Amino acid sequence: MTPGATDGPAPRRRGRGRPSRTADIAGPDARTRILQAARTEFAERGYDRTSIRGVAKAAGVDPALVHHYFGTKDEVFAAAVEVSFEPALVVSEILDGPSDAMGERLARFFIGVWENPVTRAPLLAILRSALTHEAAAAVLRGFVLSRLLERVAAELEVPDPTFRAELAASHMLGVAILRYVVQAEPLASVDPERIIAMVAPTLQRYLGDA
Repeated sequence: MTPGATDGPAPRRRGRGRPSRTADIAGPDARTRILQAARTEFAERGYDRTSIRGVAKAAGVDPALVHHYFGTKDEVFAAAVEVSFEPALVVSEILDGPSDAMGERLARFFIGVWENPVTRAPLLAILRSALTHEAAAAVLRGFVLSRLLERVAAELEVPDPTFRAELAASHMLGVAILRYVVQAEPLASVDPERIIAMVAPTLQRYLGDA
């Protein structure tokens, strides 16, 4: 054999030992792993520093599989937003019941989601990303408008229901930013029941008063 000759082309290096696409697709929970990895990456690195490649590495899949399931980074972020806001999609808990207590139900449900450490962490990451990056803000805006507020507004028997639902959402998001992101005192430390008692009448005026 001639020195330096080989039996065939040298195998391509695969870098950091990424799994094959066959192994990726065969895993029934690949999509779930990608979503979990995306939530963690956005939480720890923020929107700007999170990449499709980084999400794929954290999930143990090929980047092509992330594109296959979700497309662009914005679409991965949108999917992470939906998973994180999944508890808020149960709008029946807000709408079912006496109309004169809707404001209190909304306040109690919203504060309850944020007070739960399991749901608070991804929501914080998403909110911080939306406050610092326009693309992330656009994704969050579109999700909140199309998946949450429109569903609430459709059930309101008041004039200008969409406008009123948006006012209620802006009020609660303001509370979330000051209490959980900025951690302004005394709001950050006050008992959640006191917050509910204070904001419920205003939310009721938005949602239930004609």
